[in-house]
This record gives sequence, C-alpha cells and structure tokens, in this order.
Amino acid sequence: MADMFRFADDLGPLKIIHVQDAGIGLKAVLVIDNVAAGPSIGGLRMASDVTVEECFRLARAMTLKNAAAGLRHGGGKSVIVGDPGMPKTDKERLIRAMAAALRGEDMYIFGPDMGTNEECMAWVHDEIGRAIGLPRELGGIPLDELGATGFGLAQAAEVAADFDGLDLTGARVAVQGFGSVGIHAARFLAERGCVLVAASDSKGAVLDAGGLDIEALAALKAAGGGVIDGGGTTVERDAVITADCDILIPAARPDVIHEGNVDDVKARLILQGANIPATAQAEQRLSERGITNLPDFIANAGGVICAAMEYAGANQTTAFDTIKDKIRDNTLAVLESARADGVVLREAAVRLATERVRTAMSMRRWGSF
Repeated sequence: MADMFRFADDLGPLKIIHVQDAGIGLKAVLVIDNVAAGPSIGGLRMASDVTVEECFRLARAMTLKNAAAGLRHGGGKSVIVGDPGMPKTDKERLIRAMAAALRGEDMYIFGPDMGTNEECMAWVHDEIGRAIGLPRELGGIPLDELGATGFGLAQAAEVAADFDGLDLTGARVAVQGFGSVGIHAARFLAERGCVLVAASDSKGAVLDAGGLDIEALAALKAAGGGVIDGGGTTVERDAVITADCDILIPAARPDVIHEGNVDDVKARLILQGANIPATAQAEQRLSERGITNLPDFIANAGGVICAAMEYAGANQTTAFDTIKDKIRDNTLAVLESARADGVVLREAAVRLATERVRTAMSMRRWGSF
C-alpha cells in the first residue's frame, strides 16, 4: 500500500502486487499502471537488482508508449529478482510460478523483456494462456528473431536525421547493450549506410573507428561470447556512452546516461533503445547541449507494437508496416512539437501520450483507470 501511494498520481498505478514464494526463491513485483485503453501490456524483466520503483517507472513508460503508439492497451510491468543466467530449469520454475501466481490478473499481459525471451513467454502461455512475443511455433511473431524494436529504432533514426540534417551514410553508431535490440538496430542502420564503431555488453566494450563487424559480433553473442572477443580496442564497459560517434543507442539498463557522464556524450542523436536509459537531469542537459534525444516510448515502441498486433491476430507484414507508420509519425510529431514550443523532447512526448491516456480515461465508466 505504501508503495502505491509513494508513486501515485492521476494516471496510476492501478495495482502494485508483490509475489513471493520462499520455497523456490521467487521474489517478484507486478505493477499495473493504467488500463483505460485496454488490458496492460508490459514485459517480464529478470535482474538481480530490480526494485519496486524501477518496476513502476517501467510500467509508466509502457503506459505512455502504448498510448503514443495508439494501441488498445494500457501499461504494466513485472520483474523477478534473480540472475537471468541461472540454470534453465531454475529459471523456468520461477517464471511458471510467477505466471501461476498472477493467473487472475487478467488486466496484465506478459511480454518478453531484459532477461526473458520467447521461450519464457511460451512457459507463461502454457501456464495461463496470456502472453505475447511467443515463438513462431505457437503462432507468435518472433520479435527478437525479426528485430521489431531495432526496425522501429531505424525508422525513428531516418526521421530524426532528416529533421536535423544528419546524413546517415557514414554516420558512426555506438550501441550500449549489444543484445537483441542493439544487434538488430545496428543491422538496420547499417543497411542505411551507418557504421558501427562502438559496442558493449555485460562483459565489456570495444571501439573501432574503422567499423566493427556486426555479423561477427552477433555470431559471438549467439555462441555465448561477448563483444570483447570480436576485435577492436577493448575499453571499460560504460565508455561506449561517451564514444566518439554520431548516433548513440543505449539499449540495456535504466539511467546509464546521468549527471556524471552527460557532458562527455559526443553523439548528435540518441535513440533510446532501452526504457528510461537517462535520468531526468541528464535529459535536460542533453537538450541544453543541442543533442537530439528521442525518448524511449517513442523510439523503441516497435516491439510492443508488433506484440500488440500479434495479440490481435495480425501477420508479420502488417505488424512491420504498422511499426513503420506509427513510429515515423510519432517521431516527427514530437520533434516538431518540441521545436515549436521550445521544450525538451521528453516533455513533448509525454504531453502527446498523456493527452491520449486522459482521453481514454474520460471515456471509462469509472473514470481514472
């Protein structure tokens, strides 16, 4: 109860649920933020240091993301405290127990997130039949395999680059978090002439001004290795944030751009591949420095758009066409609004999304949620 009132505002959260099973070591949280537009969609994250506050911030980001994308869904998020690299049998036991405990929470639909994937969603679906981002064999549109989020980031990049006069041909890209999102974003941007010059993962980071081999790095990752095994100059993991580049894609944990490093960021364009990858103070400073910093729920909405289309029964082609249209339209709308009103991009984006949430709320019989 105290958690809810600590975070509460006029949008939510509707529910904060703590889940615990000491017998198997399950400790988890679900935040259902707002369901005015429909059942909430949000990923199941697994990490050793997740908190209730982080879960709420991520749930609110999903409320805004789904509203901005014009989806018939609200926002939610669930987190399990644990090492995502634990043995598969242990991980499956925790995720199945989490799903079973939340069987009756039908206003929340599970999706994949950091530390979980399509196989994890198959376990959830097997338990309660309420999950998105399913394997192809279960009728899903495989988000990670196809790179839905990375595809959306590339669409946002095209619009923002055109708006700012940045030529993508030869543009230098740095990816912080070279996982499923970061790999596909690098691939789609390479198709547009960009060059990957820096990449990091949990094991470290590498730099190469001449360009890193995206497919070689992806193959190393698939085999269980890290980017530090793929050539280039090995540097401290977080150094990729301040790498000499034109486009920076933070695609891992929250708050990696902060007051301690924001003045050393060299990118002209930041595409937020992760949710809440920068602190509020850092975003203000980026704006003051003239750096275009596209907010998470605008730039990285490709995955949830694809997932929502999957849930509605759409095919892959329709899903990707929808990602393209929605992200390009929203990116341009936010860029134009921010410039016209002289505000930071997140303020313009939050205003756009919040207006849509409040409109949905006004149509509900019982008001707010």
